[in-house]
Amino acid sequence: MGKPPLLETAIRFARAASLRVSAAFVAATLLPTLAFAQSLYTARVEFDARAGQTRAAAYEAALQVVLFRVSGSELSSNPALIAEVFPDPSDYVIQFRPGEDDTLWVSFDGEALENTLRRSGQLVWGGDRPPTLVIMALDLGTGQRELIGATAAEVDDSQLPDVVDYDSQFRDRILAAAEARGIPVVLPLLDAEDIATFTFADVWGGFEAPVLAAARRYGVDSVLIGRLRADDMRLDRWTYFFAGEQYSWTGEPETVIGLTADRLAEEYAIGGDEPLRSVDLSISGVVSVEGYASLQVLLKKVHVIEDIRLVGVDGDRIDYSVTAYGGASRLGRALRLGGLIEEERFDVGDPSGVPRDPRFTEQLNFFYNP
Repeated sequence: MGKPPLLETAIRFARAASLRVSAAFVAATLLPTLAFAQSLYTARVEFDARAGQTRAAAYEAALQVVLFRVSGSELSSNPALIAEVFPDPSDYVIQFRPGEDDTLWVSFDGEALENTLRRSGQLVWGGDRPPTLVIMALDLGTGQRELIGATAAEVDDSQLPDVVDYDSQFRDRILAAAEARGIPVVLPLLDAEDIATFTFADVWGGFEAPVLAAARRYGVDSVLIGRLRADDMRLDRWTYFFAGEQYSWTGEPETVIGLTADRLAEEYAIGGDEPLRSVDLSISGVVSVEGYASLQVLLKKVHVIEDIRLVGVDGDRIDYSVTAYGGASRLGRALRLGGLIEEERFDVGDPSGVPRDPRFTEQLNFFYNP
């Protein structure tokens, strides 16, 4: 296949210009991701100076909230260990501002926090968090049944007040639990397209195919389905789909969001003892400047990548040299979950028969189809 000269020229120009390719496209695509990543390191905590509370104490409380999101409960529930790893939380504060009702918003330097966590051997889960579609079917027990969507049901609340109340309660609980764990969630629009795809009966009856079809519309691979009862002693039933696996859980929304976060962390979080390894990465299927820019955005979101360097362009294939935590195994898994299609994988040996440094023996080949 001949080389597409316009693409190759554009990419080489972008490389020389610090990869400033299609800046407007990259900014528009990356901005929501950056905003979410920044929110991981921001927390609102109680703060009443009139009651003698100090800002230093507020910083400690905010740091505990943030560490629960990015490192899990083992560290965040251990004040002595937090004090050892972060003796002065104020060193990491980049912004604070008063909130309503005697609260304080505190924002930390995410990169600095992550570096400290790694150096101390703690678990790190940064901003590479796939969105989870949460579809909930609510049975009020009085013949009233509904799906819970992104907005409150449009009903006459003077006649059916319980519908709106329970709808809002479950939605708020899911969103609050997701915020506490740093899980981006998507609630269905329940518009004409959704209604034509799945129904309450599909969700309640466990007919997953129509619901998973809706997930494709929202572009997610993580799907949580809840079957909820109002004022019922029986536990809510949940089904979770992720990475080709299915899980069945029972419990309150907060518990199930925690289980979802734990499952995602198994794939995306990086242990403090995870080794850094170099991997030769080739990605084909890049046939336009916009496609290249989109690929760059995707690679920036892959948290296992510590460093990435463009090596060359050959036709629709781009070659990178990547330094990644966990090497080719972790990198390949992250790229597959990011939507890339893995092609042939092989070990690269020296023609002389002399084994190469094991850090450089693995190569990954993927196809990108934006």
